[in-house]
Amino acid sequence: MIAFIDDHRALYGVEPICRVLPVAPSTYHAHAARRADPGRLPLRRPVEPGQYVSIRHTERLAEAGIEPSVGSVGDSCDNALAETVIGLFKAEVIHRRGPWRSFEAVEYATLEWVDWFNHRRLLEPIGNMPPAEAQARYHAQAEVQALAA
Repeated sequence: MIAFIDDHRALYGVEPICRVLPVAPSTYHAHAARRADPGRLPLRRPVEPGQYVSIRHTERLAEAGIEPSVGSVGDSCDNALAETVIGLFKAEVIHRRGPWRSFEAVEYATLEWVDWFNHRRLLEPIGNMPPAEAQARYHAQAEVQALAA
């Protein structure tokens, strides 16, 4: 997301972009300052509300045994896979189907898309089947192998 802000801040400004992304302007400016001077120590400040989601997401990745691509704890915005899926979701749902009349409409569209993405989308690299089906087959096969061992 930091790269996205860098690419678009001249046209839109940092604050307007951060209003629609889960990044506080102060977080972006702190990253920019550290990038300009890598030896600079980050200032300690209270955690902002938007960062709790990022911290919890990073904790959940760790619980699942997934390493973030780059970044530090509480900085899951740098996870390339998460950014890719979020970008795909925005392109396919938020921008294509908007403008939105209510928060509930966005929530419902999100649930529909997640269900499609996991249960009905055919993914060629795994045999033209939905990811949920491939995962179920994998776990069933692993269970059979464990019983055979």
